[in-house]
This record gives sequence, structure tokens and C-alpha cells, in this order.
Amino acid sequence: MFDMMKMMGKVKEVQSKMKEIQDGLGNITAEGESGGGMVKAIVNCKKQLVDLIIDESLYNPEDKDMLKDLIIAATNIAMEKAEIISKEEIKKATEGIMPSIPGLDLSSMM
Repeated sequence: MFDMMKMMGKVKEVQSKMKEIQDGLGNITAEGESGGGMVKAIVNCKKQLVDLIIDESLYNPEDKDMLKDLIIAATNIAMEKAEIISKEEIKKATEGIMPSIPGLDLSSMM
């Protein structure tokens, strides 16, 4: 028989856990690089760029379009990695709290 009070308790537990996860994602970082490592972008799992490392040899006014492309590429790679890490962290943290429901993606609550 379906126990509504038990289910409501689980929902509150998931909400609390999701808040905890959201707070922690700011401390987890992912790195993307381009240009053979000459440009590195570091983002946190809240999808915020937190650092950008550019090799000094790229500081050339004639190559500014190339530098822009390398920065964008490195940042996009880091963002993709951060998205994967975020989903893994959410899955790991909510494992066993809620029943496995096909199609239920708790990462969409972030």
C-alpha cells in the first residue's frame, strides 16, 4: 500500500540533499584545454569560469582571433566535463533515497 507520509518524507530528504549538492558543486572543478594545452579553462560545476590560463606565447595582437577561438574551445570542453561531473555527483548523492524511476532525471532540478 502506498504510504503518502513516507513518500513526503522522502521528497523532503531529496530536496535537502539537492540543496547540499548544489552548494557543493561550486567547489568541484573541471578543466578544458585547447591549442595543445596552451589555453586552459577551469570551471566549477555551477558552470562558472573560475580561472583561465593562457600561455604567454599567445599574446600576439595579430593572433587575437585564434586566441579567442582557443579560449572558447577550452571553456566549452571544461563546461561539458563539468556537466558530466555534476550529473555523476547528483546520481551518487541521491542513490538509494528515491526509487529508480525511468526518465526521472534529478539533475534537471539544478
